[in-house]
Amino acid sequence: MNRNSTLSLLLISPILFNSCKHDACCGIPAAIADGTWIAQPGMPAEGRSESVAFVIGNYVYVGTGVDSNFTRLNDFWRFDPSNNTWSQQVNLAGIARNSAVGFSVNGEGYIATGYDGYNMLSDCWQFDPNANAWTQKAAFIGTARYDAVAFSIGNYGYIGTGYDGSYQKDFYRYDPSSDSWSATISYPGYTRTQAIAFVYYDSAYVVTGSSSGSVVNDFWRFDPNLDDASQWRQLRNITNSSPGTYDDGYTTIERSNGVGFVLKNTKIGDRAFIATGINGALMNQTWAYNFATDLWNEMTSLPANRQGAIGFSVSGRGFVGLGLSGNTPLSDLTEFQP
Repeated sequence: MNRNSTLSLLLISPILFNSCKHDACCGIPAAIADGTWIAQPGMPAEGRSESVAFVIGNYVYVGTGVDSNFTRLNDFWRFDPSNNTWSQQVNLAGIARNSAVGFSVNGEGYIATGYDGYNMLSDCWQFDPNANAWTQKAAFIGTARYDAVAFSIGNYGYIGTGYDGSYQKDFYRYDPSSDSWSATISYPGYTRTQAIAFVYYDSAYVVTGSSSGSVVNDFWRFDPNLDDASQWRQLRNITNSSPGTYDDGYTTIERSNGVGFVLKNTKIGDRAFIATGINGALMNQTWAYNFATDLWNEMTSLPANRQGAIGFSVSGRGFVGLGLSGNTPLSDLTEFQP
């Protein structure tokens, strides 16, 4: 069983294209129409996969993971997009791990769950960026697990899905004000691990992942402001599974262990993206999701295949980095620009 995961709720930038995506009708080169990947300074630490990342203000915090010797890591780093620099932060006070999840609420970051090489974990830690310090918080009340997803909406954090010896689809809400967890409504779809989650306004989206060794094609939206029975709504599948033609080209969206990201107010509207992952082979295909139409378009592929990467957007810029390419853990960072 693969004991790796990726995080994911973090945001990135969409790419300029229009209804005639490739240049023949519009005179726009495909590379410009579909976006461009640009190398940026990588994290100045050993390569790794299955790390976590969370955004606080104008900074991104990245840490934990597993290196080429299968050593679990607990170091943390801050990325400043204003000058593309990295600075080391205090190490996670908890046990070193991979395949954990991270989220941020009200100016503080959180990391929970994961795998330490021997045990699945359920502990939860809070990071204060002003004090550069970690504090242990109430443990996650779901089963200890790894390969889950996490996101934050409003004043709450959420953790769900993952692997605890079985594939799960349960979700739990964390309230920082009371340092307490509560169960929320599970979605009706497939159980899964190594999924992608991203947030758009007051809703979260859960897509991709695998269950019992097979990738899954269902796609779900979560709105905690609705009545319990309506909080989860199924969106269109990410494969060619309808009688219509809109999904005829949906051949490389399915995957597990990829990353997801969002950017608003672009010239083409608001978009989410998924990138990297694995589906029989490592993937670099990048797809854009249109919130207004519930449709996907393929974009320029990431230059290098990988799984277990991190993806995030900060200060209006989007990035993918780290991960595992073959047997090689990476420490690079690549920016996706329109």
